[in-house]
Amino acid sequence: MDLVIFLPLLIIMGAFMFFASRRQKKAMQATIDLHNSLQIGDQIHTTSGLKGTITGISDDYVDLEIAPGVITTWMKLAVRDRIDSGLAQDDDELSEHTNDTDGYKND
Repeated sequence: MDLVIFLPLLIIMGAFMFFASRRQKKAMQATIDLHNSLQIGDQIHTTSGLKGTITGISDDYVDLEIAPGVITTWMKLAVRDRIDSGLAQDDDELSEHTNDTDGYKND
């Protein structure tokens, strides 16, 4: 009788664990695909929030230009995402119209 009570609970927990692991595997595969598709000239964000342009790539490391003439070396695992070129242009346009002291747009 006790097995009949716990069987639905075990099935629900098993289904939850199955779907959670599937989601995690998909996220891991997306990260691996991103790291394999990186190219010189791509603009990226790191996991710490740094924005840079890739100037060199090896198996485990990328060289990022974070300011004109300033190149740093990062592990590929630190690359969080690639910045779309359209999004990067919007960010540049927004920064041109932003007041540095209060963060609001100048009119």
